[in-house]
Amino acid sequence: MAQTSNPELRTMLGVRWHEQAEAPASARPLYLLAWVQGIFYALTGLWPLLHMPSFLAVTGPKVDLWLVKTVGLLILVIGAVLLVGARRRSIGPELALLAAGAAAALAGVDLVYALSDRISDIYLLDAAAEIGLVILWIASWWRTAARRKGSRRLA
Repeated sequence: MAQTSNPELRTMLGVRWHEQAEAPASARPLYLLAWVQGIFYALTGLWPLLHMPSFLAVTGPKVDLWLVKTVGLLILVIGAVLLVGARRRSIGPELALLAAGAAAALAGVDLVYALSDRISDIYLLDAAAEIGLVILWIASWWRTAARRKGSRRLA
């Protein structure tokens, strides 16, 4: 995106406050959260691709290893997108929705299938982590938006 200090021109160009090189302190929790989840997803996505035997030893036996690899690749891609957004300091609603939505979806799958004994109970730990991520995204987004509104009132 083009860089300009003129607020009206910035709005016309579609440059948002969270895309600036010098982002406000209120947005820092979003960047940190994107880094944490991005690293978590990159590592967990890579794991079955790099060493399937250890992945299966921890998570339990699987019938369709191609499906394990497919899910690993998708989680890796989501992690990469989060890391790029954090690196570029570009955490818009799309990235937050991807992060919270992926975490919610994975938590749902973990809970439904672990509680019905289709997958190992170790997935309940992942569900707890994913639910924590969803809560943190909602709280961080809400807090950042509230701070941004408050700073507009002062101006």
